[in-house]
Formats: sequence, structure tokens, C-alpha cells
Amino acid sequence: MYMKNRWSGRVRPRLVTAAALILPLLLAAPSAVAAQSAGTGSETAAQAAASPTVTGPVTGGNGAVVLQGTAFDLSGVGYTQSEYFLSGNAASYVPKAPLDPDGRWQVTPASTAPYTTRIVVNRPADPARFNGTVVVEWLNVSAGLDAAPEWIYTHDELIRAGYAWVGVSAQATGVTATRAADPVRYAGLSHPGDSYSYDIFSQAGQAVRDSAATILDGLRPRSVQAAGESQSAFRLTTYIDAIQPLVSVYDGFLVHSRRDIGAPLSQAPQEDVPTPQAVRFRTDLEAPVLVVQTETDVIGLGSLSARQADSSRLRLWEVAGTAHADAYIGMGAGDDGSGTVGLLGLNAMLSPPTRPGCASPINTGQAHYVLDTAAFALNRWVTTGVPPARAPRLEVDTSGSAPAFVLDAHGNATGGLRTPAVDAPVATLSGLGQTGESFCFLFGTTTPFTAGKLATLYPDHATFVAKWSAAAARGVATGFIRPADAAELVGAATRSGIGG
Repeated sequence: MYMKNRWSGRVRPRLVTAAALILPLLLAAPSAVAAQSAGTGSETAAQAAASPTVTGPVTGGNGAVVLQGTAFDLSGVGYTQSEYFLSGNAASYVPKAPLDPDGRWQVTPASTAPYTTRIVVNRPADPARFNGTVVVEWLNVSAGLDAAPEWIYTHDELIRAGYAWVGVSAQATGVTATRAADPVRYAGLSHPGDSYSYDIFSQAGQAVRDSAATILDGLRPRSVQAAGESQSAFRLTTYIDAIQPLVSVYDGFLVHSRRDIGAPLSQAPQEDVPTPQAVRFRTDLEAPVLVVQTETDVIGLGSLSARQADSSRLRLWEVAGTAHADAYIGMGAGDDGSGTVGLLGLNAMLSPPTRPGCASPINTGQAHYVLDTAAFALNRWVTTGVPPARAPRLEVDTSGSAPAFVLDAHGNATGGLRTPAVDAPVATLSGLGQTGESFCFLFGTTTPFTAGKLATLYPDHATFVAKWSAAAARGVATGFIRPADAAELVGAATRSGIGG
């Protein structure tokens, strides 16, 4: 196998999943310095969050961590997995003034309630491999249980660079489902409701800092960064605008696939406090925010109305040919770094998978390579001050009754951040147009080119490899594809049968 090339031949952490992977449907120290009150939108300087009680590592029950994540044995890449309970009192929040679309919100703690939740920790087994950064993911509960889509999408980069990753059961749905899946192991879990989820997420980040000797087995974090996809990105949008100015826990944020609005600040049985339409990120951000959006998010979920310019603390990447959910969420669960998934992904564009209940083959775009880069770029931004590359926006025609992407001769979107999948295409890739049951609209479509069109575009194999490789090299040069991923892409093209 190939682990020594991609992940330097370390062994992978033990990872046990209690159920088969399913698709989530919708889906120390820079922060230790308190933010100055001037320009934060709050009346007082940001403080550390409350530090919860940490117990564990958790054992017992069925002997397996209940989490929908990667399915390969992490010990084979030099990682280890553990699980801990966090207990404390969490606050809910209410606004001090109306929540405006500009995101410069002022909120104050309201009620408090006791909680016990859990975190799952994936970290390098060899302390020398740890790069000093901990990524804390707000676990996604759209499927009715805890899933870790951001770990799936970015684990290649996290593992080969030596990050630690922490998944947080921040919401009541995840805690309830986890307890039901193993009533013995998780008997002590208790969640007071999602109005308290923001403070629970703050306290989880604080625990990574304050209880690193336990949670990270002695590893010392220098940076703690937050990440979340889909519904978790909706909640991070609200967190960034409302909570981060109060408790400066996280050094940076990777927000993946948000929509136009944020999640409610508070909800039943507490006061119902929804956010306004077209929520933007506040312009006085203290911590850097990198937002990665697919075609589905821009038009299908309406984030076009919340677009805003890049700034010294904000970068927006819109990725051509991608969907909110795609084929990699399944392939990526088994991506052990051997490089085989690169060829699987390329071949999937020619023979795309289907999803039960959906009318068309689903999207096979290359968002996961961009997300690898996003993890790298955010970390470099936080730790060195070098910001991510600026990306052009997807080109959108707003002259009609509804916004529509401007398409090229192959039916792929123009503008935006580009990958080989759209610059040396073998299929038309879209984040829109899927029909069918339930959440099918999130999965986009793939329409493979005919054999005749492929032969015209790539009269021989060498031509295809050259064009695909040139597109991968452009991605590296422009700062949107990691060199290791470009090597995987080139290897996939070389081993493919495309051309002639």
C-alpha cells in the first residue's frame, strides 16, 4: 500500500463506527488573549468560556464509538481515537438589540442548564507528529444522529499534516441518538436543548485548551480552530456573529456549505429567536473565517444573497462543478491515503453513482481536494498571518426571473475556484438540477460526456493526461490544490483509460 507516500507511513488511529456510514442529509494561545472591546460589537472584552469537567476516556457498552465518520482503521496511519464526556452548565442567549443582516449582533446570556455531552478525539499516536493545531468540528445531525462530514472531507490533509481533530456532540439530536445507540456506554449523556448548543461548543473548545493533558494525552495545542458543514455551518454562522465576540475560544473558522441565513440563536422551549434573511459575517471579525461554498449553496440554498467581499479576516471560495453533498462522502469514508480514491473519483465521473430516490446520477466533483486546501490555508492564516488566496466568484446571471450560473460550452459553471474536473472535463458537473425524494436536491448531478465527445477533446491518452495535469498544476499555483493532492490527481489521469 502506499501510506508511506501520502502520510509518511505512519499507522492509522483506531476508529470504530457503530453503524454503516450514511450520508448526512442536509444536512495555546492566540485566543487566550482577550479581544479588545473596541470594534467587537460588545460592551466588554471577550472572555474565556467556562471550562467543563472532563471524564474519560470513555469505555464500556458495546465497546465502539458511535459516530458516522471514516470507516478505515486509523491505526494504520499513525492515529489513535478516544472519547470523553464533558459536563457543566451551559448558557442560552438572547439579543440585546435586533439581529440585523450585517451580523454585528450583540447578545447576552439568558438561562443556564446542566449538560453532559461527549467529544471524539482523533490525534497522532506519535506526539512528534502533532503540528500544534486542533480542529474542532460541530458534528452534523441532519440525518438524525452525529456525523462528521468535515472530518471525512478533510482527513487526508489533517492526517498527513499531523492535526488533532475533535468532534463535538453539540446538539440534542446527536446526544439523544448516541445514547439510544448504546444505552450503557452513554447512559450519562444529557442535553438541555439546542438553545444551549452554542455555549456547549464554546466549552468544548475551552476544554481542549484547559484539559489538553487529558483530552490530547499531553499534546499541547497552539491553535484551536472550528469547522462545520451544512447545518453545522448554519450554526457556525450564528456562532461567529453572536458568540465569538463574547468568548474568544476559537482562533479561526472553516465554514463549509452555509445557506443564506444562520441557525436560530434560541429556540423552543426557550425564546424563539430566528436570524434574519441573508445574514452576512460581521465586518469586525477578530478570528479569520474561510467560507467554502458549492454551486448548490450559492443558488440552491440562497447564499448568493449573503455574498460579501473578501477582507483582512474573511475569504469566500465558491467552487465550480460541486454540490452540497457528493459521491466523495461515500468514497471518502474509505480513503486511507493510498491514492486509490483519486482514480475511483475520476472513473466515477464517467460512470457516476446514483442515490435511491433521486432521478439522476449524483455529483462527482472535486470539492474534497479544495477542502483539504482550505484546512491548510486556514491554519496557515491563523498561525502565520498569511491569508488564503482570493478566489473569483462563480459567474451568475441575474437578469432573469431567477439567478442562473453562466455555463461554458460543456455545460459547466464559469468563474469560481477551478479544479481539473471542470478545466479538463470528462462530464458536466452541477450542484443543481437533481430531482427526486427528500434531500435529493442537495446532491447535484453528473452527466458523462459521450465517447465521441471525449475522443474529440482528447484524441489520445497523452493529450488528456497533459490537460488534466496542467489544470492540477494551476490549482497548486493559484493556492487551491495541495501538492500531494495534485500528485494523486495526476496519478489518476495517468492510470485512467481516457483519451483516444
